[in-house]
Order: sequence, then C-alpha cells, then structure tokens
Amino acid sequence: MLYHIFYRLSDIFTPFNIFKYITFRAGGAILTSLLICFITGPYIIRKLTKFKIKQVVRTDGPATHLAKSGTPTMGGLLILLSVITSTLLWAKLDNKFIIWLLIGTVWLGFLGFCDDYLKLKKKNSKGLSIKGKLFGQIIFAASLASYLTLFPPNPTFATFVNVPFFKGFFINFSFSYILLVVVIIVGSSNAVNLTDGLDGLAIGNIIIAAFALALFAYFAGHFQIANYLKIINISGAGEISVFLLAVVGAGLGFLWYNSHPAEVFMGDTGSLFLGGVLGMVAIFIKQELILLILGGIFVVEAFSVLIQVFYFKRTKKKIFKMAPMHHHFEMLGLPETKVTIRFWMIGIILAILSFASLKLR
Repeated sequence: MLYHIFYRLSDIFTPFNIFKYITFRAGGAILTSLLICFITGPYIIRKLTKFKIKQVVRTDGPATHLAKSGTPTMGGLLILLSVITSTLLWAKLDNKFIIWLLIGTVWLGFLGFCDDYLKLKKKNSKGLSIKGKLFGQIIFAASLASYLTLFPPNPTFATFVNVPFFKGFFINFSFSYILLVVVIIVGSSNAVNLTDGLDGLAIGNIIIAAFALALFAYFAGHFQIANYLKIINISGAGEISVFLLAVVGAGLGFLWYNSHPAEVFMGDTGSLFLGGVLGMVAIFIKQELILLILGGIFVVEAFSVLIQVFYFKRTKKKIFKMAPMHHHFEMLGLPETKVTIRFWMIGIILAILSFASLKLR
C-alpha cells in the first residue's frame, strides 16, 4: 500500500524513490510485524484467556507437559494479524506472488482456526479429521498448481526442478509437476504443524527458514545475482522477501511470548499457514528440493511420525519412545529447552548448508 501511494509521488518529492527498493520495504515489513506483535500480544493473550481458549494437552506425552494445560492457544491469530497487516503496508499488492501468499495465508490460517476451534469444542486434542484437514489443504494446493501450470514463474523451467549441489542438473516432472506442488504444500504445512510441540520450537525454526528463503527469493528476483549464482531467474520474486521478512518479524514477536515457559501457543491457526507458505515460496522461486535441506527439522519430525505409525501398525511395537521426534528426546530425559535450542542450532546449520549449495556445485 505504501509503495503504491508514495512511489507515485516520487516525481514531486524525490526521497519517496526509496519505496521502490525491496530492501527498504523488507526492513519496514520486519519492524512493522514485530511492533504489531509487541503492541497487540498482551491484549490478544488476555482475550484468549478471558474466553477460555486454552490448550488441551495429550495425557500420553511427557509428564512435564501436563503443566501446560490451560495455556492460551490460537496465538497464531497474532502472527496472522502481524503478517497480513505488514504485507499489506509494505509489499507491492499487484505482485502475483504476494497475492497468492496472502490467499494461502488466509485459507490455511482459517483451516487451522477451524481445527483449533473443534479441539476446544470437543475438549480434546483432536480437531478436524485427518481427511477433512487434508481435503482443505489439497483444494488450495491443487488450485495453485493449476495456476502455475497456466502461468509458470519461469516458462522455460515450468515443470523442471533443480537438483541442489549440481550445476545445470534438472529433473523434468512434466505432467506430474502438479502432484509435486500439492505434495510440497500439504507436506510442509503438516510438517510444521507436527513440529509445534515444544515452547518456541516451531516458531524458532520458522524464523530461520523464512529468513533464508527471503534471501533466496531476493537472489532469484535479481537478474544479475541469479545469473552469477546460476540459479533460475524469476521475475518479481524479489517481492516475496518483503512477505517473508514480515513472517520473520511476526515470528520474533511471537517468540517473545512463546519462549519457555510459553504464555501462549500458536495452535494450528499459525502452524498450518506458516508451513504452507514456506512450501509455496520454494515452488515460486524454483527451489523445491532446497526446502528438504532448509526445512530438514520439519522433514525429520514429519517422517518420525510416519515411520512410527507404519511400524506400529505392522509390528505393534514402537521405534521411537514417542513421536514426533522432539518428544522422543524428551522421553530420553533431555529438558524441553535443551531439545528446542539444539533443534534451532541444527536449523541454522541446515540454512548454512542450503546457501552452500549455491556455490558448491
């Protein structure tokens, strides 16, 4: 919004030219979303508490988690408010990537809200059915995949996927690319949702991944940098970094209240859309496989659940003491804060490894 107002006035007042720079607006986005969280956070937490919107804790988990019962949830509303407001203020609203990211944020955020609402209504940890949640995610992902088939970010590489650490090595998924898009968005959305089990764990790794992807998006949208790094140039992709830094700012603001001991949980209202937008961005900038490295924590958490369920159905035995993986380490005796900080450290290492793939080829 600010871009559309002030940049048009740059002919009258030259300093308004600064609004054309993505770096300036991205900086504005991160500060704005951070301030919104700081200012509105206490109010939203009080309202969630007043209306008894509280977390229902699993009774089969670590005993230390029972003390978390009654902590306000649906804190994802705070992240939603911050990200959407900041993006509307600082991003170019006619950019197709921004439009789709806002649609995805609202759609998946609402789906998560419905899931959280049903958990509260039923007074247990089960909200939407697995089929119901997947249906909502697949509908959106399929819609985006159809759009990208008609209007690919880069027509030359429409259905091609670059393999990290290999220069000029691409895999053509052809007609199955639509399925790949659906798998990435649905998978990333649910992977973050499964990771959100310890104070600060999911949002900390979201901050790391979002910041890294913001740089990838900026590189992809800058012709000279993309050409130098030998990555696919995506016209308009630089604007994505404004959105992602709004996510980083909101994440930092939310972590202020979500750090141990958490004053509020994000719930599915936040985790579903945060995971979904990471998948969307990876698809937009043609770095689909990098997400497996950058989001390695989320991938391992999701696969630990799948492996546990599959193995238990086959043998009636467990591989892990409890899934997702973070609970396994808790059951081994590691304190919650130690698990969280170590997972953050691994997330940072994976982000560095992701950037290394740009040159180690």
